[in-house]
Amino acid sequence: MKRRALFLDRDGVVNEEVGYLHRAEEVRFVAGIFSLCRTAADLGYRLIIVTNQAGIARGYYSEADFHTLMAFMRAKLQAEGVELDAVYFCPFHPEHGVGEYKREHEDRKPGTGMIRRGAAEFGIELNESVMVGDRCSDVAAANAAGLRQSFLISGTEIAGCDGEFLKVESLAEVERWLIAHG
Repeated sequence: MKRRALFLDRDGVVNEEVGYLHRAEEVRFVAGIFSLCRTAADLGYRLIIVTNQAGIARGYYSEADFHTLMAFMRAKLQAEGVELDAVYFCPFHPEHGVGEYKREHEDRKPGTGMIRRGAAEFGIELNESVMVGDRCSDVAAANAAGLRQSFLISGTEIAGCDGEFLKVESLAEVERWLIAHG
C-alpha cells in the first residue's frame, strides 16, 4: 500500500478564515472537511495539518494558546470520525515577528519543512501525497516538496498563483478527485 498523506492548511481549509484564529468560540469548520478527511483516511491517506501561525510571531497569542485551540479542534474532528495524524505549525515570521519569532524558517510556507517532517515521521511518499490550501504559499510548498497534486480553494488569491495546482470551489471537489485517483 502506498504511504501517502493529505496535507491540509488549517485556516481557510479546515476552519473558516477569521484572521489570527485563537479562540474556540470562533471556530467554524469549512463545509465538507469532515467528509473529505474520512474519505482520505479510508483511502489510506495520513491526515496532516501544516499551518503558518503568524499570529504567534506577531504576539497576538501564544504557542500554548495554539495548542489549546488545536486540542479543542481535534476533539471536534474526532467527534466527526476524523483522527489527525499530526499538526505541524510555524510560529515564525521574517518581517512581522516579535523577539525570537522574527526570523525566516524552513517550516514557513512556501518552505517545505513541515511537509518534509511529516514525510520523515510517517514514511510518506511525497509523490503520492496531496495538499489542500487557500494561499499561493501552500501551492508553492506543495510544488517544491514534489507532491502529486496541489489544490487551491478559490476566493483568497484574487491575482492567481504560479505553479501547478487545481483550483477548486469546494472540498467536495477534492474528495471526488481522491476517489477518482485512488
